[in-house]
Amino acid sequence: MRRLFPVTDVTDETAAAEGAAGREWSLAELAAAYAYPEPGPGDPAPWLRGNMVSTLDGAAQHEGRSQPISCPADMRVFGVLRALADAVVVGAETVRQEGYRPARARAGPWPAIAVVSASLDLDFSLPLFSSPLVPTLVLTGAGADPERVAAAEKAGARVVVAGEGAGVDPARAVHALAELGHTRLLTEGGPRLLGQLIAADVLDELCLTVSPMLTAGEAQRIAGGPSVTLPRRFTLSSMLEENGFLFTRYRRG
Repeated sequence: MRRLFPVTDVTDETAAAEGAAGREWSLAELAAAYAYPEPGPGDPAPWLRGNMVSTLDGAAQHEGRSQPISCPADMRVFGVLRALADAVVVGAETVRQEGYRPARARAGPWPAIAVVSASLDLDFSLPLFSSPLVPTLVLTGAGADPERVAAAEKAGARVVVAGEGAGVDPARAVHALAELGHTRLLTEGGPRLLGQLIAADVLDELCLTVSPMLTAGEAQRIAGGPSVTLPRRFTLSSMLEENGFLFTRYRRG
């Protein structure tokens, strides 16, 4: 892996050692490259970053899953981003399609998985709910089906109300997680959830892997759902490369 942006001064020896192909970065180096911003004085505000992968022609999935357009380096970044987060926010459809499991055990605190679901149409017998390292959070609306709420709680999940009616308000969801102490937030989609977060103007950062693949077809983009009145402007803060994959990081402009 090699850094393309920002450009940093390196010695001739370092450049020669790494070569055009770069080298495999350690997990500590990746963690430093993707560190969350330091919180300001007083209570730290939540910081929500998204992590998605897209092909050259804009597909976020192939045959309903993101794995076919990913690579080992992308999975290393994926693991580091999870390790840095307090909570991983994911949509119910992604949980169903991608077969989400609890976060793996590691040294130090591990992130909670926070599932956003209005209908609570989830299989609460899955390990994500029945045997996580920390209780899985389920974000839903105040009008959610009481029987489904009871099923979630019986399975061991913690239900968090983040909206009126059956829907979930993205801004309220972010602040509800922050009130639980989860200020370093990471969303892995899917596209519908990411689109809702963008439309609500609560996304602070996007880590986008650009996969050097073409898929055609009718796969979703990384973000769907409601459009914004004016496009949101983000600023490139870093770009890494390995085997033709670009690992970009954009923040609010």
